[in-house]
Amino acid sequence: VCSSDLALLLPGQGAMLTRPGAESRAGEVDAIREAITREFTQLAAIVAPGTLDAGDVCEAGRHVFIGISHRTNREGAQQLSAWLETHGVSSTTVDIRDMPGILHLKSGVVALDEGRLVAIGALAKHRAFRDCDVLRVPDGEEYAANCVRVNDVVFVAAGYPATHAMLRASGYTLEVLDMSEFAKMDGGLSCLSLRF
Repeated sequence: VCSSDLALLLPGQGAMLTRPGAESRAGEVDAIREAITREFTQLAAIVAPGTLDAGDVCEAGRHVFIGISHRTNREGAQQLSAWLETHGVSSTTVDIRDMPGILHLKSGVVALDEGRLVAIGALAKHRAFRDCDVLRVPDGEEYAANCVRVNDVVFVAAGYPATHAMLRASGYTLEVLDMSEFAKMDGGLSCLSLRF
């Protein structure tokens, strides 16, 4: 499973367009629909009353963690879960609505491998991740938890040396990027990518 805020992709199987929880983003899905349709003939979509931002979808191989947030509601999470199940992908929901400073689930946790996550302290011990190896980002470096692995490289925000050292010590090659302008608007690396 791969994603950006507007779409989830299952290479070779299908794609799902999201339904963002912020009204200001409603037109963005239409803007990406044509490009997704060129690549995927099987196209599903979240429908009202469901809302889903793909930033609330943490892909960990054939299992997905779905955040219940102020942008993704239970109806949207249930629609996604049902669609994923038809493609042999299991899912678990993680309610983050009471966690301050987290817009989306992937603001606080991402998967580096099928069984290894990077997480902020508030999520590192969450019961949903009990079967995973969780690398906890140091306090004060929470923004660095939103990193993206592409092949053998982990793209990570600049300015978080303790997190960089932790990831390198865990065997990852890093590509450090200046994300300062995106961070001002709550944007992270996963928001800027649509991978498949």
